[in-house]
Amino acid sequence: MRPVPAPRPGVSADIVDTTRGGGRVLGLTFDDGPNPAATPRLLDVLRRHGIAAVFCLWGEQVDAHPEVAREIVAAGHTLGNHSMRHEDMSSWPPERIEADLREADAAIRRAVPGARIPYFRAPYGAWGRSPAVAAALGMRPLGWRLAVGDWDPPGVDELVRRLRDGITPGAVVLLHDGGGDRGQTVDAVERVVPALAAQGWRFALPRRPDWP
Repeated sequence: MRPVPAPRPGVSADIVDTTRGGGRVLGLTFDDGPNPAATPRLLDVLRRHGIAAVFCLWGEQVDAHPEVAREIVAAGHTLGNHSMRHEDMSSWPPERIEADLREADAAIRRAVPGARIPYFRAPYGAWGRSPAVAAALGMRPLGWRLAVGDWDPPGVDELVRRLRDGITPGAVVLLHDGGGDRGQTVDAVERVVPALAAQGWRFALPRRPDWP
């Protein structure tokens, strides 16, 4: 087994879960897309409210829906690598992780040539050795401080409640635009974003002091 690789110079292997800026700031992140049903609706909501988010893309889904991946980039959002097949990497050796991340990167760049992919998020948050491998490939590991459990949709009202009650200043929030029917997530985001903005909350990308 090869040793865990060293991070690329200037890229930290520490998992980031906070946003840029201080005070009432949130970072919205979306996993498991692109999804031809939910993602375009979500992009419209984010556009109307002037929010830039991170979309952590599942390689197989990018191959299935490359046009939606292109819509995400065209809308000005930032990309994350969310693995090729959404498998638990916690016990994988570094060389297997690297092969998977490179395959997912290649899928994203087939859809969006020259795409910049500054973040990596491990499926299920099962990190294992993946933070160091991702950093060696130039991607900052991206965690979260609030996960609202939208992978098992509890209803729009409950998602709104979890978002409003669970947020803390500077938190990166984990939501999903793929991996199933995510209509409830889109509806919840559409409802909660203007309410939070009216209370003085702002939206920013995750903190990345090593950004080139």
